[in-house]
Amino acid sequence: MNKFSIYQYLLILVILVVGSIYALPNLYPTQPSIQVAYTDSGRSADQSLLNELEDILQDSKTEYEDIFLRENKIVIKFEDVDTQLSSKTILQNTLLDKVIIALFLEPSTPQWLKDLGANPVKLGLDLSGGVHFLLEVDIDTAQQGRLELLLDTYRKSFKEERIKFDDSSIKDLKLFFQMADNQSYNKALKRFRDDSPLINGVQYIITEKPASNILMLEYTDIALREIRDYAVGQNLTTLRNRVNELGVSEPIVQRQGSNRIVVQLPGVQDPTAAKKIIGKTANLEFRLEANSRTSPLRKEEFVFKENEFRTAFLEKAVVVSGDRVTNASTGFDESGFAQVNITLDMEGGRAMQKATSGNIGRGLGVLFVEQKSKSELVTNLAGESIIEQSTFIEKKIISLATIQAVLGTSFRITGVGSPAEASELALLLRAGALAAPMKFVEERTVGPSLGKENIELGMKSIVIGFSLVVLFMVLYYRVFGIAANISLIINLVLITGIMSLLGASLTLPGMAGIVLTVGMAVDANVLIFSRIREELKEKDPQRAINDGFSRAFVTIFDANVTTLITALILYIIGTGPVKGFAITLSIGIVTSMFTAIMCTRAMVNIVSVSYTHLRAHET
Repeated sequence: MNKFSIYQYLLILVILVVGSIYALPNLYPTQPSIQVAYTDSGRSADQSLLNELEDILQDSKTEYEDIFLRENKIVIKFEDVDTQLSSKTILQNTLLDKVIIALFLEPSTPQWLKDLGANPVKLGLDLSGGVHFLLEVDIDTAQQGRLELLLDTYRKSFKEERIKFDDSSIKDLKLFFQMADNQSYNKALKRFRDDSPLINGVQYIITEKPASNILMLEYTDIALREIRDYAVGQNLTTLRNRVNELGVSEPIVQRQGSNRIVVQLPGVQDPTAAKKIIGKTANLEFRLEANSRTSPLRKEEFVFKENEFRTAFLEKAVVVSGDRVTNASTGFDESGFAQVNITLDMEGGRAMQKATSGNIGRGLGVLFVEQKSKSELVTNLAGESIIEQSTFIEKKIISLATIQAVLGTSFRITGVGSPAEASELALLLRAGALAAPMKFVEERTVGPSLGKENIELGMKSIVIGFSLVVLFMVLYYRVFGIAANISLIINLVLITGIMSLLGASLTLPGMAGIVLTVGMAVDANVLIFSRIREELKEKDPQRAINDGFSRAFVTIFDANVTTLITALILYIIGTGPVKGFAITLSIGIVTSMFTAIMCTRAMVNIVSVSYTHLRAHET
């Protein structure tokens, strides 16, 4: 009666083995380390940079355990956090803007576990330390930009269709048109009405003043919501691509509310370096090369990106900017050199076609526009050496080619440097332009010492809670209590293993979820054992155990499913700490049901059957 099939025991064994393997890396400690990479992502870290770092550390008499090259970055390991932080300062003061330095914790997982895909649980910002930013997207500016584009489009369209207007402007986030006569007024009104319908509503609120031939357009709430969602979504994509340059483990970039974005970078303790990457802007400008007939007031001189000793004059007028790029991908030309394939939107294609159709044989320059930070080591009034930072716009020519034919919406850019540089340029063009400006609403730094304290406090709470539960179960339920305690240990191992396997991040609220899970797992066992005690009053032990597990299953399932639904809702609608709590709680509910129903039952079955055989043998 109280026997599992061999397949059930094998299933339990397989789950326990797999869970243990993926939980095992968490027993190996992490080591304070730093990653060093060139600021110019087109350059890969090499042996010369490694040698330079070694010389700097040796000159400053800084001790380190190991230094090696890995994935275009150099990793340096240290014995403690203090040495890690001091080394970072020394390297930063020496190399300034030449490199990007990121602090992180290097896992010491054995290679055989890495080969199996087993890695330690990733720690959240509150446990590993790092920086936290809260950015707010300027929706009004996004709306203003959309209106300016719309105004320019209608101006050109009205001129082509010979719809006369005396004045046009933007006032108080409204598009204003003063039409020349009643006929033009009616044509413009019809055009606005034709353009207004959307799939889910109308785009414009049209204010009509026929007496004075005035038309005003204002975005509806539906259109404003679309503008806001686009701006925030585009900025999210941009920020996610940018923070990847930091080499941070498990960065968090997510939306908060209607127009705010949360950026969390675990392991990074320098908010200045992080802001430098987050605030980085890059764009392209396509300009015609100046010729002998170009006025000195209408041309500028720029240096080439790959050769600063080479310069060229370009016209000040911008033909097309990178904002018109809808897609960008990398490739190779006939000679095997890297190139970027560009696709423009309709408006950009028209502008490019118009500019190139009458300028066959002239040069077309591609300017790489980048906002940079400049770091300088200066001495303050107190005589201390500090790094002073400032921002500036840098424009360099990446390509200057002769126009051989009329260009449209699709063309290619050559002379972009290495494949890595081409890939970076394509990436920045696809998602490098912010749809709307952002401002830093909140920024804070969480030190590694605080993270260590949080881990210790969290582990202490888990140990205390677990110990009290174990003691109570043994004293009250005796042998059954021992089985329940073993299931609790298995439950913790499985939670850790699943989180490692899924790559989920453990946060301080997540630890609270584990503590709650321990209590819920015990609760399931208490229900089972209480039911068995009731059944023992009327039935023999074997039947009482079987009926106790069977009848308690419905109650356990109902209670855990309702809690699981709540946890999933918290995960879907929650952010940051709430998500961390929901993840561990959801995993814990599933594992606690498995351990209470399957593992505890298996152990009770083995004990009860062994006890029955022993009694029969004695008899």
